[in-house]
Amino acid sequence: MNILMLLPYLPYPPSEGGQVRSYKLIKLLSRHHQITLVCFSRQHNTPDQIDHMKQFCKKVIVIERGKTWTLPNILRTGFSPYPFLVSIYYSPKIRQILTEELKNKYDLIHAEMSYTLPYLPPHNRPIILVEQTIMSRIFAHQAKTDKRWWFKPFMWIDIAKMRYWEKYYWRKVQKVVAVSREDANVIESMVPGIKADVVPNGVGEDVSNLSKTIHYNHSLLYMANYKWIQNWDAAELLAKKVYPSIKSKISDAKLVIAGQFPTEEVKSLANADITVMELKDDDFQGVVNAYLRAGLFVAPMYAPGGTRLKILAAMAAMVPVVTTAIGAEGYGAVDGKSIIIGGDPQDLAAKSIKVLKNKRLYSQLAQEARKLVDTKFTWEPIAKKLESIYENLVHSHS
Repeated sequence: MNILMLLPYLPYPPSEGGQVRSYKLIKLLSRHHQITLVCFSRQHNTPDQIDHMKQFCKKVIVIERGKTWTLPNILRTGFSPYPFLVSIYYSPKIRQILTEELKNKYDLIHAEMSYTLPYLPPHNRPIILVEQTIMSRIFAHQAKTDKRWWFKPFMWIDIAKMRYWEKYYWRKVQKVVAVSREDANVIESMVPGIKADVVPNGVGEDVSNLSKTIHYNHSLLYMANYKWIQNWDAAELLAKKVYPSIKSKISDAKLVIAGQFPTEEVKSLANADITVMELKDDDFQGVVNAYLRAGLFVAPMYAPGGTRLKILAAMAAMVPVVTTAIGAEGYGAVDGKSIIIGGDPQDLAAKSIKVLKNKRLYSQLAQEARKLVDTKFTWEPIAKKLESIYENLVHSHS
């Protein structure tokens, strides 16, 4: 099968959830299919990273994406029906590049995220659209919690645009896929009559097949890519509201906030007991080591959407996880058995203390979480499920 895959990022190095997903699926799909990858690069991407993808793809077409907060992007958003999230991917070359490429024979187009679709020219190929998360929900959460009252009206206008185009493309494409049943239910409720399939995320390649070892200690960890708004919020809540309560009961508790591209605000959280560990986007061993040194993964996440590969990674590394109901979405993890689910920051702190003071519960959580990952979140069956959707889509379209 010839597949044109349209992504809003270069999948390598796989330093954030979407990249991990795309990179692993492309590697597996390339065994049986020819993939042409069209993606957007960013300033930190290198020629070697682009060349890396050529070993799996028949062709790699990279469109340079500029900086986000520029006057042209702001004006383009203000004078067009599209949201800012679409405007930042604008390139005068993109429509011409895609028009030329679609002169070739493709069985289908696989697009990740609806904000990549406005630049597709008219064509007659079936489209599978994978929504790794529902962006209008994430930004609506930000708008509700943002302290800049003067900025909120602009945010809500942009969110209304985002929501309009999400629903427009869900109706327009031939198949919509979500990464969790929770997100699929939201899509189906927003556009009655649509059936969204679920193709879940899997555990990151760097934490696959780790030894099954309990590494109990009082070091707390939060790992993330801080290009995403919800990760800034989680890190701040953890450092300022959750961790101090844990520290008051467990005096030797330490906190490590690790990951790629920490903002200045995230870096400022560091103190004598809190370490902010900046990892390069290709430092896979650094990520693994951070998990293996951790005693507990605490994720105060309140923004909806998708499944968090950071939590799957913790489970694979046998680090017990304490998170919110939203953070636990998409795994089928059972509260008290393979994960601990809390409410507000004080509740998360209390439950973290409980886990750290109960070694029997700690071991059970680590073992059951690893069992869950090994049975439900390996990439080979996930890729096969996606392939079956491809086959049904092409067959119904022929």
